[in-house]
Amino acid sequence: MTKKLKITIYFIFSFLLISPSTSDENLNDNEINFYSGMFDFSDDGQRALLFGLQHQNENLIRESALGEISPVTGFFLTENQAAYLYTGIQAHYNLGDLDFTPSFTPGLYHEGDGKDLGHVIEFKTEVQFSINTSADTKLGFSYNHVSNASLGSKNPGANSYIFNFFKKF
Repeated sequence: MTKKLKITIYFIFSFLLISPSTSDENLNDNEINFYSGMFDFSDDGQRALLFGLQHQNENLIRESALGEISPVTGFFLTENQAAYLYTGIQAHYNLGDLDFTPSFTPGLYHEGDGKDLGHVIEFKTEVQFSINTSADTKLGFSYNHVSNASLGSKNPGANSYIFNFFKKF
């Protein structure tokens, strides 16, 4: 892991530990998902630690025939300086104590010193499970696949698993 990535992770988690807790009536409408995991875990030669951030504005949630739908925007970086900037849509389903959230987020990929995914335009599909730990925090686990849908001359794709920490601000 690079020194820059270690410093970034340290500052993000320090911020989370010192940020004030809020009561239910004072919650803002923004949810931030801080996440970390293993990028392309299924490729021994290309796997890399990743760190990311995703934003959801709860004012933009809409009820539809498919459930609760909302836009999301985010990015992730890998220890090999690969980066993915995305925006898309997610659905939310409450399954008792467990939340299920599938998403589809097209974006722009830069390989850095990491894996060549074949095109600058990539598509991330993800399934996520999370549990509320308080009124303004959740913990979750997700799996995603990033692919260019054969836009490029090659399309190796990348599979990742991620641990999520959600905080409302």
